[in-house]
Amino acid sequence: MTMGLVFHSIGVITLMIGIGVILSRTFNFNEDTRNAFISLITNVGMPCIILSSIFQVDIGGDLFGQIIFVFLVSIAINLAGIGLGYLFAVLFHKKVNRAKELAILSGLGNTGFIGIPLCAVLLGPEGALYAAMFDAGVDFTIWTVGALLLQQKKQVGLGMLRTMLNVPILSIVIGLTLAFFNLRPPYLLTDLFDRLAAIAAPLAMFYIGIMIMSLLRQPSAAGRLAGTRNTLWLPVTVKLVLLPVLAVLVGIGLSVDRLMLQILLIQAAMPTLTLSSILFAKYSADEEMGAFVTICSTAAALLTIPGMIYLMNLWVAGG
Repeated sequence: MTMGLVFHSIGVITLMIGIGVILSRTFNFNEDTRNAFISLITNVGMPCIILSSIFQVDIGGDLFGQIIFVFLVSIAINLAGIGLGYLFAVLFHKKVNRAKELAILSGLGNTGFIGIPLCAVLLGPEGALYAAMFDAGVDFTIWTVGALLLQQKKQVGLGMLRTMLNVPILSIVIGLTLAFFNLRPPYLLTDLFDRLAAIAAPLAMFYIGIMIMSLLRQPSAAGRLAGTRNTLWLPVTVKLVLLPVLAVLVGIGLSVDRLMLQILLIQAAMPTLTLSSILFAKYSADEEMGAFVTICSTAAALLTIPGMIYLMNLWVAGG
C-alpha cells in the first residue's frame, strides 16, 4: 500500500467532512434529517458496497475460511480494546463513574461508516469484503458485550438478537450464500450495486461534518467539552494508537498475509463508532461524552491512520 494513495484517500475524506461542515449551514439538522442520513448510509450505501465487493471477488473455500477468520479476530480485537479501556479507566480515573462507557469508546470503532469505504478505495473489492466482515464482528460485539455492559439489568434474549439483524449483516449473509452456490444476480442488479456503493463514503463523511457542527453550535458545547477533557485522552489513545499496534501484533503472530494485516490495522485504527451516542442514549448512559469522543477521535484519526500505516510498512519491510 503506497503512502501516496493513503494520504490521497485521507485528504478526500477530510474534504468530504469539510463539505458536510458547509452543508450544515444550509438546513436544520434535526432528528428527521439525522435518521435520513443514517438510513441511506446503513440501508443503501453500505449493503451495496458489501454486495458489490462479494460479486467482484471469486469466492472459494479458502476465501470463506479467511472471512470467518476475520470475523473472529475482529471480535477478539474489539474485546481487547474494551478490556484495555476499562483497565485504564479504573487505573487513571477512579473518581469518574464512566468506566463502562470509556471501555466501549476505547474498543469499538467506526468500521462501517469510514472503514469499509476506505478499505474499498485502498485495497479493492477483496479488501472491502474483509472490512465488511470485520465490521460484522464489531456489530456483534456492540449488541452483545456492549449492550450487556451498559444495561442496568442484565438481560439476554431475542431482543438483542433482533438488534443484530441489520441490513448490512443481512447483505453479508445473502451475498455469501449466493456466492457459495455460484449464483450471481443479473447484470442490472450488479450494476445498481456498483453505482449505489459509491454514495456510502460521501454520505458518511457529510454526516460526520454536519454532526460535528451541530454539536459544536449548541450553547452548552464548550462546557460539556471541558467536562470530558480530563477523560478524553483515554479512549482516543487506546482506540487510535494502542489497539492498531495490538492488531498488527496479532496479525504478525498469526502469520496472516499482507492484505489481511492491512485490513486488521486499518479497521482497528478507526475512530470511535459514530453510533456510540445512540447506544449510550438507549441505555441511559453518558450520550454527550460519546458524541464528543467521536468528534475528537475522528479529527485525530485523519492524522493517526496514515501514521499507523506508515509505521506498519516500515515494520513489515524491516522484518
